[in-house]
Amino acid sequence: MSTIADIEQLCIKVVLLGQSGAGKSSLVLRFVQDKFYANTAETVGAAFLTKVLELDETTQLKYEIWDTAGQERFRSLAPMYYRNAHAALIVFDVTSRDSYEKAKGWINEFKEKSETSDGKVIMFVANKTDLDRRIVETSEIQKFCEENGLYPFETSAKDGTNVHTLFTEIGQKIPRNTISTKSSTPRMPPMKPAKKCSC
Repeated sequence: MSTIADIEQLCIKVVLLGQSGAGKSSLVLRFVQDKFYANTAETVGAAFLTKVLELDETTQLKYEIWDTAGQERFRSLAPMYYRNAHAALIVFDVTSRDSYEKAKGWINEFKEKSETSDGKVIMFVANKTDLDRRIVETSEIQKFCEENGLYPFETSAKDGTNVHTLFTEIGQKIPRNTISTKSSTPRMPPMKPAKKCSC
């Protein structure tokens, strides 16, 4: 049996990008707290949350998660939060064509403005799959991801579908030689995290 001293903790930095209203904050809160708030306040600037998962008997993964604001006026601030990120979750609302199309723009921006694309994992996350009024179909999402080298994923922050699996797969897909045992997150506070996004 491993002792505390034998356990290695690896830190991975994950950033969530996407239009306001896509459900980014709800997705993170479902993962970190296993809770869903129907009226989550809009994120201003970015919110920072962490969660530790057991990878195996000797290894832990510490997720350092930046939940960025989706409003256009905060878009220029996003690069400071996804610098050195190991993975990006590009989140969109499957009931909104506009949310889907704007998510594509976040992909290009992350690829262009990240310091390096080596080993980075980009998950294209279709959220709110619990709703009946779906507009963006699975086949369209899969085709786009195949053409652009992305990992498609469908989730519901409301009922928890695939949320834990999503973050687990992120940890599995990131190359181990790109992960440090030290935090890659700069010690700077988010501008004004939404009250319900604190942990």
